Amino acid sequence: MLWPMFFLTFAFCGIAVLGVLAVRVGLEVRRFSKAVGDGAERIAVAAEELERSAEPLAARTGQARGQGPTRR
Repeated sequence: MLWPMFFLTFAFCGIAVLGVLAVRVGLEVRRFSKAVGDGAERIAVAAEELERSAEPLAARTGQARGQGPTRR
C-alpha cells in the first residue's frame, strides 16, 4: 500500500507543477500580446506621421514636373 500512495503523491506534485507552469505561460502570453499591441500602435502612429510629412514633398515634386498638385 506504500507504493501506490507514493506514486499518487508524485502524480499530484507533477500535476501541480504543470498547473503552475501553465499559469506562468498564460501571464507571459498576456504580457507579450500587450507589448505587440503597443508596438503595432506605435508603428501606425509613425506611419501616419510619415505620410503627413511626405505630402508637401509629393506636392512639390508634382509641381516641379509641371503636373500641378496631385491628390489621391
